Amino acid sequence: MFFLPETKTIILVLTATGAFASVMAVVIPFLRKDKRASRQKEITARREELSRQQQEQLAQQRTRQRPQAGVQVMKRFLEHFNLSKLLKAPELRQKMMLAGWRQQSAVITFVFLRFAISMGATLLAFLFFWGDQKYNLPFYTEFIIAASAGLIGFMLPELIVKNAIIKRQQEMTLAFPDALDLLLICVQAGLSIEAAFSRVTEEVSGTSAALSQELGLTSAELMFLGDRAQAYENLSNRTGLSAAKSLVTALSQADKYGTPVGVALKVLSDESRGERLSKAEQKGAALPAKLTVPMIIFFLPVLFLVIVGPAVLQMTAM
Repeated sequence: MFFLPETKTIILVLTATGAFASVMAVVIPFLRKDKRASRQKEITARREELSRQQQEQLAQQRTRQRPQAGVQVMKRFLEHFNLSKLLKAPELRQKMMLAGWRQQSAVITFVFLRFAISMGATLLAFLFFWGDQKYNLPFYTEFIIAASAGLIGFMLPELIVKNAIIKRQQEMTLAFPDALDLLLICVQAGLSIEAAFSRVTEEVSGTSAALSQELGLTSAELMFLGDRAQAYENLSNRTGLSAAKSLVTALSQADKYGTPVGVALKVLSDESRGERLSKAEQKGAALPAKLTVPMIIFFLPVLFLVIVGPAVLQMTAM
């Protein structure tokens, strides 16, 4: 009689446990089936994604192979006319590198276009004036016009490359002070110069893709080249910026004499921001002089009409 309540309790607990186990035995297979189905869906989606990536890679390879065939044709053209020596000119390679075009195909395309556009413009100008008799120009005049067209065609690729260099350097110049600040923060946080360059490369990618690319190459060269000074010098040559040259000088001196890199970067950061501020002030100071001519051309005639117009109308009415 005294142990009866405990026996009932044990029986109830065992009954509840058995009922719970029975329910779980029925439910668990369905749960496993759902997990298996979801897993199969994930595997199928992953396979489709991999297949799509492979198709995109094949498409990219095909599009890359197409220009290569054209580059080979251009190269054979230059070799036929004994112009392949121009492809090895260090000044031309440096110019294309400053524009952000490091491939050999860019150099080949540039040299080919200079001669192709020049010869095509000369031929078209000569045929235009020679075929159309209504102009009736002397031969030397036609020759001068055709030669001028050829000269313009010869200089056109050069102007395009110079414009690309200027735009690229302007983009990097605007983002360089921020990159110096980030580099200083990384160095002061205890990162090595290689890790600092790698970190800044990721952060600057949204602001300037060109500067991010150059800093990424510098980070890779610092890791794999034995001479750090050469990696710094390559950065200066690839960008052509005065601020980059100052950074290279400061980092090279810090490595040579063992001075703290953070101090040098702090000075460079302040100088770079001061230089950018002074350029902005110069542009602001030059605005009144630039606005003088548009105001004279567009504002004064309107003001003259507003003042003199009513008097002229009254005189004509009388």
